[in-house]
Amino acid sequence: MSAIPHLSRRRFLGAAATVPLATTGALALGAGTAHAADSAYVMGYFTESNTMLEANYGLHLAVSTDGLQWTPLNQNAPVVTPTLGAKGLRDPFIMRKQNGAFVVLATDLNGTDWAYDSVYIHVWDSTDLRTFTGYRLLKLHDMTDTHSWAPEAYWDASRGQYGILYSSVNSSGHNVIMVSYTTDFVTTSNPQVFFDPGYDVIDGNLTVGVNGVNYLYFKKNQTLVGARSTSLNPGSFTEFSTAAAHGGTEAPTVVQSLTTGTYYLWGDTYTPNGVFYAWQSSSLAAGTWTAVDQKLYTQPLNSKHCTIETITSTEYTNLLAKWGAPAWNRLKSYNYPARYVRHSGYVGRIDEYPFDPYPDSQWKLVPGLADSSGVSFQSVNYPTRYLRHYSYNLRLDANDGTSTFAGDATFHRTAGLANSSWSSFRSYNNPTRYIRHSNYALRIDPISTSTEQQDATFYVGY
Repeated sequence: MSAIPHLSRRRFLGAAATVPLATTGALALGAGTAHAADSAYVMGYFTESNTMLEANYGLHLAVSTDGLQWTPLNQNAPVVTPTLGAKGLRDPFIMRKQNGAFVVLATDLNGTDWAYDSVYIHVWDSTDLRTFTGYRLLKLHDMTDTHSWAPEAYWDASRGQYGILYSSVNSSGHNVIMVSYTTDFVTTSNPQVFFDPGYDVIDGNLTVGVNGVNYLYFKKNQTLVGARSTSLNPGSFTEFSTAAAHGGTEAPTVVQSLTTGTYYLWGDTYTPNGVFYAWQSSSLAAGTWTAVDQKLYTQPLNSKHCTIETITSTEYTNLLAKWGAPAWNRLKSYNYPARYVRHSGYVGRIDEYPFDPYPDSQWKLVPGLADSSGVSFQSVNYPTRYLRHYSYNLRLDANDGTSTFAGDATFHRTAGLANSSWSSFRSYNNPTRYIRHSNYALRIDPISTSTEQQDATFYVGY
């Protein structure tokens, strides 16, 4: 369980919704033709952490070239924050419209007050996701005493309109997935039930037009389940897939790889709060999913309820130029990929994400104190302290300015001993020894066995 069990909307039916859909078999969700071929991805999210130390209900962005390893932008701070309604957002959704520009939608909710009711959602326009204009609240329906959770949009070519999906409690007494139609995201019309299987459903995520079939993934109890239809007509979808889950799971996001054609299903857990898991499939029609090894993907720090949309290489470059990559890194263990290098009680170790205080796992990789061709690990939350070895154990100590400290705190980064695309770190003043974990504690040791090679291999990401 999360340290804060109220973070889940389970008592209202599960929690957070999601959004995206980056691309389908032939087209991106709502994709237009007014842009060059997509070759990268952007993710939108908000942030929370175990103790809510990092609770921020503005729009956060991250980018990726492979859709698996993510670089948070703007130091993982929001790029825009709502000023109307609840003055906070959850469940953001990014879609490229028919004209090639973007629209951003989000739940009007600041924090975890699941009893907060709003008939509105937040909306921004953007040509490039570097500037956001036309901020407004958009009314979706006239129902009373209910919410408008997890908005997601899609282009319905047969109607010549966009549909906006969202979850509300209607006269049935349980959450259903509603749809309201719009041409401009300024006004909506014709709100109606899009999907109601007879039980609570939230977090609808639609993939349009894969071999003539449309796929709707949603949260059922604590799992992710799919329905399908050959049309986009409300009421036409029927459940068909096996469930995917890892603990309490919500906020399904389906995206297809731009290079391999593999489909990925992302899910956000709230037990514990704030971990993304991913599953993969070669065919949406099969309705079955296989868990992806956590070695292969790294979510943005403390990210919740993501949306993923495809972007061009120019947009990717421009987003990094505008917002910047983090000035810090996190290090993931190779053979325990749920665990990250952190300090705790000034001792170096690997612990399972998520944990607070989360800055314990953030490091500035600076030129080596004893050799600038090496690297030293400067703590983000204790910037006068560095990881150093002492009696072969790694601990976080204040730099005393001595040559001994500098040598103890300097390491040479090499190709990963267990995987050359990862990294290992050889001690500067004990060059036969590498940083490795042993019973989750960090130390420097000679490395010989395959297990020790895995213990000494880390992914340097965010």
